[in-house]
Amino acid sequence: MQAEDFGFGTQIRKSPYFNATVRWGAQAFSVYNHMYIPRDFGDPEQNFWNLVNDAILCDVAVERQVEITGPDAAKFTQMLTARDLSAMAVGQCKYILITNADGGILNDPILLRLAENHYWISLADSDILLWAQGVAVHSGMAVTIREPDVSPLQLQGPKSGQVMQALLGDAIMDLRYYWLREVELDGIPLIVSRTGWSSELGYELYLRDGSLGDALWEKIMAVGAPLGLKPGHTSSIRRIEGGMLSYHADADADTNPYELGLDRLINPDMKADFIGKAALRRIRDSGVSRQQVGLLIESAPLTGPNTTFWPISKDGTLIGKVTSAVYSPRLEENIALAMVATDYAALGTQVEISMPGGSQTATVVERPFYDPKKQITTA
Repeated sequence: MQAEDFGFGTQIRKSPYFNATVRWGAQAFSVYNHMYIPRDFGDPEQNFWNLVNDAILCDVAVERQVEITGPDAAKFTQMLTARDLSAMAVGQCKYILITNADGGILNDPILLRLAENHYWISLADSDILLWAQGVAVHSGMAVTIREPDVSPLQLQGPKSGQVMQALLGDAIMDLRYYWLREVELDGIPLIVSRTGWSSELGYELYLRDGSLGDALWEKIMAVGAPLGLKPGHTSSIRRIEGGMLSYHADADADTNPYELGLDRLINPDMKADFIGKAALRRIRDSGVSRQQVGLLIESAPLTGPNTTFWPISKDGTLIGKVTSAVYSPRLEENIALAMVATDYAALGTQVEISMPGGSQTATVVERPFYDPKKQITTA
């Protein structure tokens, strides 16, 4: 297919890699952060196996960046998140939660610290640029908030390190998990980080000049294809196996960190102030009425991820909803993330799920479903 065959308008942005992804087989797209993202390169199960056995290259330019600079950049960035950033070094990345005044999660991005007063927030799917600019207006702090010309790619999978070594040389191999480095590839300016939304070993390459998107994609594929690299898309199978959140599905502005079991990512007692601090203290002290769990669903293999929230009941009482579900060909199980009333969150609890085609039994189990200690990503 040609790019024009998709019939897209101008109101949704295309990434610098859009034409390249179409050339390399992208068959369908969805919209994320007001941009098109490839969601189909053929068989999603084959995409999963490509990811876990070899490596895939994904266009994730939809992870738009919010850049924070200025003399008060560190103080302002801390005000946006409940995670304590006091020990965050230049060159480090952190997974953070951005909360509102009620302690609800507005985004769960990766934060990158490029310099003493220079941060990028690499976004999940919500308009945090507008939020940050609004907060800045009345903050009294000396900061500049903007979206820079930055477009990430994800290179993920067990062979991603070999591809990076072939691209950038041996020096890149000592880049630590959740750290970043500024590099140049044949004149193409990049920030490279050991991060990714796959639960596999991987890297993100942040292109700093959108006009070079096509050239960057082709350089990576030319070097990587002989090593097993395939074009691909973010894998719902692998991210659910790894218990990774998808914003708007598994979390939203009415979800707090305690419900997700993400207490380790927040510190309501830190000295610094942040939006939602008082609310999160109250929630911590009073406890939560619901929490996220993992489920194994006893049914025939699902033919794809759920596209609606499936109601969960126990003895005829509605107790929650399935937020993300998929069949894992590796585990040979239907696995799901769900939000249920706390009284029904104990491991081994059996519940009923109202799914297309009828009601099915499910059992509450540990999550993540695979590699719970994240040994793959940190290898």
